[in-house]
Amino acid sequence: MSQLTTHILDTSKGKPAAGITVILFQQHNNEWGNIAAGKTNSDGRIPDLLQAESVLSSGTYKLRFETKTYFDNQNIQSFYPFVEIVFFISDASHYHVPLLLNPFGYSTYRGS
Repeated sequence: MSQLTTHILDTSKGKPAAGITVILFQQHNNEWGNIAAGKTNSDGRIPDLLQAESVLSSGTYKLRFETKTYFDNQNIQSFYPFVEIVFFISDASHYHVPLLLNPFGYSTYRGS
């Protein structure tokens, strides 16, 4: 399993959100560098965002979820064209960053 995983639940439907592009960035000084990308599967997950043996160094990262296309494809008006979640990785343990999403709001937490 990847050190970093994510999943998206569309809370307006109570179902996983499939087909959303997710991009991982790492912060260096005041710049963000793109280090990985993937698309959520039918279960709303990206199990292999990083290779299984990859370990991220300690630092600040962000996941950018491209939500506009997901809602546009369903002819649903939404407020947020994308969602960015910034977090800090301090060790080699597993980090799970879920996104609970609806057209006019979102929330997140550190999962397990």
